[in-house]
Amino acid sequence: MKNHSRILITRLRFIGDVVLTTPVIRAVREKFPHAYIAYLADKDAITLLENNPFLDELIPLDFNWGFFEQVKFISKLRAKKFDLVIDLFGNPRSAILSFLSGAGTRIGGAFGWRKFLYTHPIPRTNERKNAIQFHLDYLKPLGIDARNLNQELKTEIFLTQREKDWALNYLKSKGVDLSKKIVGIHPGATWPAKMWFKENFASLADKITSKTDASVVITHSEKETNLALEVYNLTLRKRIYLLDSLNLRELASVLSHLDLYISNDCGPMHIAVAVGTKTIGIFGPGEEDIWFPYPESMGHKALRVDVECHPCHLNFCNREGENYMKCMKLLTVDMVLNEALKIMRRG
Repeated sequence: MKNHSRILITRLRFIGDVVLTTPVIRAVREKFPHAYIAYLADKDAITLLENNPFLDELIPLDFNWGFFEQVKFISKLRAKKFDLVIDLFGNPRSAILSFLSGAGTRIGGAFGWRKFLYTHPIPRTNERKNAIQFHLDYLKPLGIDARNLNQELKTEIFLTQREKDWALNYLKSKGVDLSKKIVGIHPGATWPAKMWFKENFASLADKITSKTDASVVITHSEKETNLALEVYNLTLRKRIYLLDSLNLRELASVLSHLDLYISNDCGPMHIAVAVGTKTIGIFGPGEEDIWFPYPESMGHKALRVDVECHPCHLNFCNREGENYMKCMKLLTVDMVLNEALKIMRRG
């Protein structure tokens, strides 16, 4: 593989998935230290890559653009004269954009008709891999072997000192005692099937504050505000604080100051790990060995109770009666609490 000088990496959508590609960014920079490297993604998710020292440019894409705006965007993309595109998403839009970029070398997944738009389609394999390993496989045509990388295969978000200072002042303004431990909980998720029950999160918050001197903060997106408020109102509100809906970098900055974060399987869970916060991921329909590639040695823990229908890959549980949301029902508050206390005791 030749020495590429202008490289485009793209993972168009989803917060957690963009974060999970950060080891790829570092690996490409290590292989091509003098190249110009850009990243293309959704305008919101891409903000998490700001200040990444391994990137030269961020290219935001607005999915609300009309036809003419998209044509103009493609024209600007071609003008950048990339000679290599690494498409880590492989949906129709990203495959077409990769092709229309004009890059002579295009790497992407061998998915249906889209494989014909790449010069190096990556075939599916039966080998079970976590999300980080899956993305790193796309670098094999470049002579990059994940086993030989001079790096830890960890995700990373780079925050400025100003952002960290803002987050401390924000937490203080909410009444949070910064001299004590702070635990965050995130009761929302993109899909209902991935959501542990709001009553459970409320009970967990109360038990944490009754058994420790820690404060608990509740995080949420704008769409999840009502859910977060319901959780807050179900608690005894002793050292429990409902935060505002924050943008992604503000959220990342706040999470960087927490001692532990307990979240459903969603984007904020991945953000917390990437800023170095010990994280418990609550899993139901999802596969934690794939989507929670984070070591317990670093204080991370995925929790899931095995049920006969797992993995269902459903956004909405289709079971009825006592079996409805069975995977979440069987994961008790005390199970999560015990893991949280273990991690907090280990410091």
